[in-house]
Amino acid sequence: MSISPAKENILKRIRQALSHPVPVPFPQSEGNNSVFQPPVDDMAVQFAQEFTRLQGRFVYCADTKEAITHLIELTESRNWKNLVCMEKDLQQLLKGFSYPLPFHENLSDSDAAITSCELLISRTGSILLSSAYESGRTASVYAPVHICLAFTHQLVYDIKDGLVQLKEKYGNKLPSFISLATGPSRTADIEKTLVVGVHGPKEVFVFLIETPPSI
Repeated sequence: MSISPAKENILKRIRQALSHPVPVPFPQSEGNNSVFQPPVDDMAVQFAQEFTRLQGRFVYCADTKEAITHLIELTESRNWKNLVCMEKDLQQLLKGFSYPLPFHENLSDSDAAITSCELLISRTGSILLSSAYESGRTASVYAPVHICLAFTHQLVYDIKDGLVQLKEKYGNKLPSFISLATGPSRTADIEKTLVVGVHGPKEVFVFLIETPPSI
């Protein structure tokens, strides 16, 4: 099939352009260097600041016993009866410190869901979650209140650092679901009016527990 002179001219110009690729305009921005400033404060302080700025509720705990005490006080003050906790290790931890309530099994009529997490991202105030945990994909978003118990050794500065740790932890068998939860669910789709709790929990608590020196 013959090619018209005009089309041949266009193809020739394309071939010439491809043979001389345009250099990257800002080569210093490529590579492994972060574009963000390094953390100034302690990562726990930075996480607390960013998390609460996004309407998250932050509780610092010196040890696990203090965290469970605060959790019991929160449960009693809200008069919660149906708390979901799907993770067996977390259930044992709570029961080991005399958590009084039985765990509810149905998310659809739960008062709150208690989960652990993979990591906490201090720069954005985000909780990094994955389907590798028994809480799966739904516990952190389906219940009206999400309560996350985490330890200070789970803090990382940036999302990139978190993904690197997940790669080191799971290798080539990454969880099928990895997500970032940054404060309560919120949207402003309708008339640019901010509404909280439409696509997920209305409240998110993080109980940050000081990691014991042995860990």
